[in-house]
Amino acid sequence: MTALTAPRAAPGTGSRARRRNRLRVLAFLSPWLVGLGLFFGYPLAATVYFSFTRYDLFTLKYVGFDNYRFLLHDSDAWRAMRNTLWLVAVMVPLRLLFGLGIALLLTQVKRGGSVLRSVFYLPYLIPPVSATVAFVFVTNPGTGPFPAIARHLGFSLPDFFNDPSWSRPGLTLMGLWAVGDLMILLLAALLDVPRSLYEAAVLDGANAWQRFRYVTLPSISPVLAFCAVTGVIQTLQYFTQALVAAKVASGQADTAGTQFAPGYPDGSTLTFPQWLYDEGFRQFNMGYACVLALVMFAVGMLFTLFLLRRFRAFASEEAR
Repeated sequence: MTALTAPRAAPGTGSRARRRNRLRVLAFLSPWLVGLGLFFGYPLAATVYFSFTRYDLFTLKYVGFDNYRFLLHDSDAWRAMRNTLWLVAVMVPLRLLFGLGIALLLTQVKRGGSVLRSVFYLPYLIPPVSATVAFVFVTNPGTGPFPAIARHLGFSLPDFFNDPSWSRPGLTLMGLWAVGDLMILLLAALLDVPRSLYEAAVLDGANAWQRFRYVTLPSISPVLAFCAVTGVIQTLQYFTQALVAAKVASGQADTAGTQFAPGYPDGSTLTFPQWLYDEGFRQFNMGYACVLALVMFAVGMLFTLFLLRRFRAFASEEAR
């Protein structure tokens, strides 16, 4: 009997099939690739190009690294960067912890849970300008009800937005008030943790902290990573709340934006996006504004890569 052999493919058939598969994949990805090129690749390349120029929307002159050298001596830019990094280092972890704490609390509520979820989420739905104006008003020592209640109880609250040493904590406190977005995400992640894991941990003798440490945290780590990364990106772009709080506290809320120098009081609320906007759209130093935008982009990328690596290392450690 002769042995049966499988038919051989014609030469080049496999490579043609792989090429067709690649073309098919590229066809499906083409809308995303076009969008990435138009709305990310081209703006990024243009920003890099204009950062080497002196550009005021009318004239364009190549100046090499002059804009980058000027950044090294721009004290306002470094002050804005320090304020922004302070908010990233303090506000983001506190909002994450506060949102997680509220979500954990809501998982234990037996009755009225939907009402409490709505109560905690409502502040996040208020427009940022309205929420900031209201928050500055209620914490103002002269007109706010909270300082009046505190004085009645025998202690005093700081003047958050007129004292340079308390303005950033005031912005952080306002961020904790509107933590409903993180609360909803983390609550959904907590409710999605399999109950069987907790039951197995109880049978193994794990206490409440051990169940949280070795069951809850590893299970919700992807959502924690998402909240941390998006929180850092949003805080690096922190603009509206700080500017509105400064204008309301300084009594210039009714003046035009071009007449108000951001940062009141004493530059403590000046954030990096505010300084970028000031240089680009008030001073029309578009080339230097592009340098500031690239710095903000680089800092955001560094924070994102660091957080992703830390969360990946945490997940790997828990898997072992």
